[in-house]
Amino acid sequence: MSSLVIDAHQHFWDPARAHYPWMADAALTPIRRAFGPDDLAPLLAANGVDASIVVQCRSSIDETEGFLAIAAATPFVVGVVGWVDLTDPAVGAHLDRLQRRPDGGKLVGIRHQAHDEADADWLSRTDVRRGFAAVFERGLAYDLLVRSRELPAATAVVHAFPHGRFVLDHAAKPPIATGFDQHWADRLAALAACPNVWCKISGLATEADWRDWDAERLQPAIDHAGRCFGPDRLIFGSDWPVCLLAGSYDRIKAATETCLATLGATALDKARGANAQHAYRLTTGDPGC
Repeated sequence: MSSLVIDAHQHFWDPARAHYPWMADAALTPIRRAFGPDDLAPLLAANGVDASIVVQCRSSIDETEGFLAIAAATPFVVGVVGWVDLTDPAVGAHLDRLQRRPDGGKLVGIRHQAHDEADADWLSRTDVRRGFAAVFERGLAYDLLVRSRELPAATAVVHAFPHGRFVLDHAAKPPIATGFDQHWADRLAALAACPNVWCKISGLATEADWRDWDAERLQPAIDHAGRCFGPDRLIFGSDWPVCLLAGSYDRIKAATETCLATLGATALDKARGANAQHAYRLTTGDPGC
């Protein structure tokens, strides 16, 4: 698996069949349509990407089950980061049911859109931490979807579960459009000091000005993430199709890899596949298995 190029962060959705609250903004109209495996497959092939991990889009176990079915039928989808209600006292039973499905082996992680919670400390709640315990007891990773506001709570949770595997999505969404943010940088460094956290270099173009960005605009944030996490904990993800708001799949991947290459050949190579394998414990020998 380590020789595979893995897009560790992509989505599928169909607004005609389900409600996505975060998609209500008029600015998101260009991506408010169905996107599925048939749309992504030619983009992966054209860009030398062998495999992908599909990530939750809404708070729905039904969506997670649908993604597992897609993964079972789609050779290039090697993992699913799904959703369960971490606050549900029966969260363990729900996870067990998902993992017992014939396609349950594709479940590699869980995510919740914590940055949309009113409470900046939502991740530190007692009932949420009980949910984290259930996730890690079952050998799954947890994706942290946070911004700078939630990073202190994320850091506290990571300290509380030193044997859990956490993956930070989108480098905690630095506000690239307004320039380098030291507040974000300091909080990211505190989180990165915990060795059980990986960082996805994903979704950064959409944190820049969608109409006026290039690799140079992304470089300061990626440089800082590189210094904080090092070459063994950076993971490439496209954030497709959200990324289409800022540019094509080809442009996003090329710019991200240009920035990662400045961190060294080892950092780029590991970010393209090996680190995702480690973080998510991907064990299949090739995307067709």
